[in-house]
Amino acid sequence: MPTSGPSRTAVEIASQPACWRKAAETLPRHSAALPSRGERVAVVGCGTSWFIAQAYAHLRESGGHGETDAFAASEFPLGRGYDRVLAITRSGTTTEVLDLLSRLSGSIPTGALTADPATPVMRAADAVAVLDFADEESVVQTRFATTALALLRAHLESENALPAGVRTVEEAATDAERAVSVPLAADITDAEQFTFLGTGWTYGLALEAGLKMREAAGAWTEAYPAMEYRHGPISITAPGRVAWAFGRVPAGLADDVARVGGTLVAQSGGAAGDLDPMADLIRAQRLAVLLAEAQGQDPDRPRNLTRSVVLAATAGGND
Repeated sequence: MPTSGPSRTAVEIASQPACWRKAAETLPRHSAALPSRGERVAVVGCGTSWFIAQAYAHLRESGGHGETDAFAASEFPLGRGYDRVLAITRSGTTTEVLDLLSRLSGSIPTGALTADPATPVMRAADAVAVLDFADEESVVQTRFATTALALLRAHLESENALPAGVRTVEEAATDAERAVSVPLAADITDAEQFTFLGTGWTYGLALEAGLKMREAAGAWTEAYPAMEYRHGPISITAPGRVAWAFGRVPAGLADDVARVGGTLVAQSGGAAGDLDPMADLIRAQRLAVLLAEAQGQDPDRPRNLTRSVVLAATAGGND
């Protein structure tokens, strides 16, 4: 059962604006672990980290920084040539990530982003960026994931490689200050089902929003590229169900949601105003905590999960 007062997850969610700013400030000390402009890069992770990898890969490539792919660490194509592999791992202990870095050792330069400097990833990767100020006590990952993406966005920003229309980290942090406190409307908090949608780099955020809701609250959630919504997923939308779009809402989608009686949630308009998509993810994180607590669950210690998947321990996890 949850304890009195805010959960650790809620406290960590609220700290994200400061963490994003610190990531941008500390960028120079992490440059050795980050891809150079023009390199062909693969970004890998598991769970949340894989979704963050997808968001970054799209941002990097669409900003002209270089060809970039994202893979679940267990699905990395070993026969494919890359100039660098970048791993994202909060715990630094996840079996699939460490196994992959070991197999690549000496053949492809590797970097890693982690929250814990006392873990095996420090030896497994050639260079490591440690974001220990964004580490978490909660099993459910929130601020480390977004802080890692903030660092990667700041790196693109520093080399004038942000895609058109993508905000700076400082602008995103300012938006996040609104997102941590703006009220969540009743048609969101009372909904029975959520379909998260994204376009381009925000599809990774949609996947992550869905995962957060499942992890913390056991909610019925799905996630799709926004233009795929009409190709089947719309069939489950109905009164009392939400379609939540990160980033641009495709033309006609709002009308489609209204036609089937669903509620469309978007980052622009309403009490939240116009939010950076990464700041909008904070609203979904907060919703996950709220729903978990409403059901008498502890969002800091979700069912069937541990902080990291170490296969010898046969546990579920959230790296």
